[in-house]
Amino acid sequence: MKDTHKDNSSYGTSSGMPLSRRLTLAGILVTVGIVFGDIGTSPLYVMKAIIGVNPDYEPDYVLGAISCVIWTLTMQTTVKYVVIALRADNKGEGGILALFALLRRLPGRWIFVVSAIGAAALIADGMITPAVTVTSAVEGLRTVSGNMPVLPVVLAVILMIFLIQQAGTGKIGRMFGPFMLLWFLSLGVAGTVWVSRCPAVLGAFNPWYAVKLLCSSPEWFLILGAVFLCTTGAEALYSDLGHCGRRNITVSWIFVKVMLILNYLGQGAWLLTRGAEGAGGENPFYAIVPEWLLIPAVILATGAAVIASQALLSGAFTIFSEAVNLDFWPKLKIKYPSVERGQLYIPAVNWSLLAGCLLTVLMFRDSSHMEAAYGLAITITMLMTTILLALWMRMRGVGRVWSMVFFAFFVSLEGIFLVANLFKFMHGGWYTMLAAGVVGTVMIVWRRSSEVRRGYIEYRSLEAAAPLIEAISADESIPKLASNLVYLSESSDRGRVESKLLYSIINKSPKRADHYWFVHLDYVDAPDTLTYTVDIVRPGLIYMVTLHVGYRVEPKVSVYLRQVVEDLVAAGQLDLTSGYPSLRAAGVPGDFRFVLLRRVFSLSSSCRKRERMLMLGHERLRHLGRSDTEAYGLDTSLVTLETAPLILNTAPGRRVTPASYEPDECG
Repeated sequence: MKDTHKDNSSYGTSSGMPLSRRLTLAGILVTVGIVFGDIGTSPLYVMKAIIGVNPDYEPDYVLGAISCVIWTLTMQTTVKYVVIALRADNKGEGGILALFALLRRLPGRWIFVVSAIGAAALIADGMITPAVTVTSAVEGLRTVSGNMPVLPVVLAVILMIFLIQQAGTGKIGRMFGPFMLLWFLSLGVAGTVWVSRCPAVLGAFNPWYAVKLLCSSPEWFLILGAVFLCTTGAEALYSDLGHCGRRNITVSWIFVKVMLILNYLGQGAWLLTRGAEGAGGENPFYAIVPEWLLIPAVILATGAAVIASQALLSGAFTIFSEAVNLDFWPKLKIKYPSVERGQLYIPAVNWSLLAGCLLTVLMFRDSSHMEAAYGLAITITMLMTTILLALWMRMRGVGRVWSMVFFAFFVSLEGIFLVANLFKFMHGGWYTMLAAGVVGTVMIVWRRSSEVRRGYIEYRSLEAAAPLIEAISADESIPKLASNLVYLSESSDRGRVESKLLYSIINKSPKRADHYWFVHLDYVDAPDTLTYTVDIVRPGLIYMVTLHVGYRVEPKVSVYLRQVVEDLVAAGQLDLTSGYPSLRAAGVPGDFRFVLLRRVFSLSSSCRKRERMLMLGHERLRHLGRSDTEAYGLDTSLVTLETAPLILNTAPGRRVTPASYEPDECG
């Protein structure tokens, strides 16, 4: 037996920590550009949505609303995500699926359901966020001229965002940090100017104004639905933990939060100075900008919206790549448009989200209508994250009392926000819920059906079958299929393989080879693990290779197997030279052939109705992904495809019996 570990998690520095995750000014600048795009563009529409609830506002209404925003940012974003969630990292990676990877060994099938619902809702939120953010930014053109064509510009910007994904964003990504730094400084400066004109707005720091507003206003649920928009980027903040690290995010958030609150206060100060005149249909965000700076402000806001959309798209690609490896989704085609770590591109996801964004813009047409569809899905994601975080706290040894306090407080808080957002269901919330429902259903059905399939696979001891395989390899009357024959095995038990693999070698057109390889992909909880283990069942003949890969590692089986073979040859445990005498004399290495078995659900299975529906669903959903040949990076010319029936029998079948012979009267 030979264990070799290859660690590809070190990059960027000699210490193994990437530059972007070290606590430096450069790391903080990168963090500002990557992490806070979504939450950083919320001032574009939050106060506009709040005033939309009550255009005939009074001073207490403004102070109460801003107080709600300040304390929502404090409790929801600062306490839950920055202080607590960022500590729930999986080898430095964050996000709801990284959290699931930490917890999936715990008993209870419902954990994967909670994770699937949360991930699906986050994807649905990512579909509408670019539409809301870009539209809110471009609508600033109407403050310059009411006849400006907003919709065509919005569609063009969104189309541009999605088209550049296939080329990679490595080069322009370096500009994100300085640009977003300028954005946040602009938010803070614009807000400070108006706060200095109306210092009374600082009273919003008193939470009494928030309590008073919610207790006295009959539209409290609509107000909270609008207030919640200020924290919609908090989940993305947790998902980006792996890119920037906890310390950089924590320090950067201090600066970002100050700038955001200053801007909200500035918008509130403008509203207070308006008095009985009201907002007059203006967006308070652009109203606090001097008229001579409106065009630069629109350009700056649009750039920030593009960066926020880019961050959400990168997050969506990461979620789907994790979902594939964690068995939540069929295998997808993943590209790597640049050499930078974390840069990946999934065409199917990109074009699906583009279609969703364009449909959102064309259906709702302006940001005020889109806000009704915004926020509901992400509230569900936050609730699911709270449930998983409470489990993580117990797993890490946090006392039951503190875990329950955390769970009760944030479930209550997010439950109130969920109820508030549910009032927007008929006004657009159904749209994101429909998208989340579709994605979540696929995730749950695919994972559950995969579990059922694995439960009905039969396994046999490879050691017991080794003598017969050895005899086949020596039987020259059987045509040699290849020097090296490779099977992909689903068995996690070293020493056992699927009976169908042995049937393929022994019974289904016996296959002679010099070496037999059985390769198993073991997806481990750590995101970037890449190691292997080799069990030599018969020296020089049968090898079992287990590739331990993280859920963020691309499973390039042929590449990794070649590296394993090279190590075995170097260690003197394998002679790779071809078994054909003419080629062996010339020192030509032996060829490789992969045999892939596709297990097709048999309609003759006598299983429960629920399992039959899951299996049929699995067969339909399989077409959403790509073939095993593509998914594992195999050369199609070196692959033999075979099908094997997957028969689910949960009830004994009838057996045919001999008929009794009774001669007739003439016999």
